[in-house]
Formats: sequence, structure tokens, C-alpha cells
Amino acid sequence: MTSHRTPPEPPPTLVLVAHGSRDPRTLTTVHALLDRVRALRPGLPVRLGHIELNAPLLPDTLAALGTAGSPGSAGSAVLVPLLLGRGHHVKHDIPAAAAAAPARTLVAAALGPHPLLVDALHTRLLEAGWPPAPGAAARVRAGVVLAAAGSRDPDSAADTGRTAALLAERLGVPVVPAYASAAAPTVPEAVRALAARGRRRIALASYFTAPGRFHAESARAAPWIAAAPLGAHPAMARLVLHRYEEARELEEARTRTATPAGSGARPLLPV
Repeated sequence: MTSHRTPPEPPPTLVLVAHGSRDPRTLTTVHALLDRVRALRPGLPVRLGHIELNAPLLPDTLAALGTAGSPGSAGSAVLVPLLLGRGHHVKHDIPAAAAAAPARTLVAAALGPHPLLVDALHTRLLEAGWPPAPGAAARVRAGVVLAAAGSRDPDSAADTGRTAALLAERLGVPVVPAYASAAAPTVPEAVRALAARGRRRIALASYFTAPGRFHAESARAAPWIAAAPLGAHPAMARLVLHRYEEARELEEARTRTATPAGSGARPLLPV
């Protein structure tokens, strides 16, 4: 007697949602991060969509899912924002694109705040010249400005503030969040605030996903060392996959709660 088993359903496509930039280094960095994600999870379909400025745009990526030759589970996808907090893009633009897509979709949380981001920030500071094990006397003189892009959304500032607190715990020195646009304080203002507290060795931690104008402007205001952006740090790739799995687990938990036992119902992935 021949047994006909249904082949396992492939996992949803991981769609990394980048903002987009006119700086060519940004696209190079995003592709390097995608390569790291694919290396960590061979066989997982991984694609890229941009909110603006670069191709492929997110609606085009989502429209292509499920077409002939396209990887993924019948057009299903988990959208992972390559964004560090809960700003307008995370709350509105990405969910709107997901809702309009023919693909079945889940939208994962923004990358930050998370301890893996602190791992990446710490590594970048060490690469820039931060001492691996500063003594008490050195810590009394030191401080860090966490430079971020900025947003008018207070939740975004709260997320950046939480990352600053986590980094302060890791380093044992004050960490002041600052912004390149749309929010206060600016990087120069944060530098002056730390100097007023007697901090004379002030480093800049770059809370940006890739090189660009905001990072360059922030780095010029650093009185001591300025770290590189997060880029394709290995912790970033692990965090992208964590957000992907987290979104799937949350949906499975909601499905178990909403579906009566024994019904066998398998609802679509919701936006």
C-alpha cells in the first residue's frame, strides 16, 4: 500500500524592509546583511523591499510573492523592518503596504530595542578605539552619545532611550540619546550636556543601520571617537531572524487561542 504524505509547507518568505537611500553604500550594506541572514538560515527564502528611493520597492516585492518561480509559502511573508524603533514607517507605511499586498503577511516588530543591538553597538565602539576594559578612573571621565536618525513619534524616542539605557549598563558610563533630525537633543547638544557633567572623553555610538548623511554629520560632532554604523554586524543578522521567528510564534499563539480545539482551521497570516 502506497502512502501519500503531504509535503511540509515551506516557511513564509522573510522580507527585509529597508528604508532606502541615495547613498550607494546603504544598498551595499543591506545586501551584505541579507547575505549574512541567508548564511544563517540556508533554505529560508529571503527577499528585500524598500519603502522609498531604491528598487525593489516593497509593494513590488510583495506583488511578486507566489508567482511562478518565486520562493516562499504560497505567497506568504513575514515583513521584518530594518528600522530601529516604532516610528511612522513601522506603524503606518509598512502595515499599509502589507494590507494592500496579494501575499498573506505578518509584520514583525522593529529591530530595537534589543540586547543584540547593544552587542553590535559595543563592538563598533571597540573597533573605533573604546577601551575593552576601562578602569573606574577612566569610566568617571567617559560618556557616550547614542546618535540616532530621529522621529516625531514619542514611541521612537522611547525605544532609542531604552537602547541608550541598555548600552549604559553594558559600558558603565552615561549614554545620552541624540538625534540627527526631527527630535531633540541634537548630537552637539548631547555632547555639551555630557561635558557639563565633567565627562571629557565623549564617544559617539552610531545608531544607524548603514553609512549615510546622518552618520557623517553626527560623526563630525564627536569630540573623541566615532563608531561606525551597525551595518552587517553578525548580531544584526541574528536579530532579523529573531524578529521573523518571534512574529511567527506570536501568530501561532493567537491562532491557538482563536481556533476551537479539533476544528482544524488554519487561518491566513494576518497583517
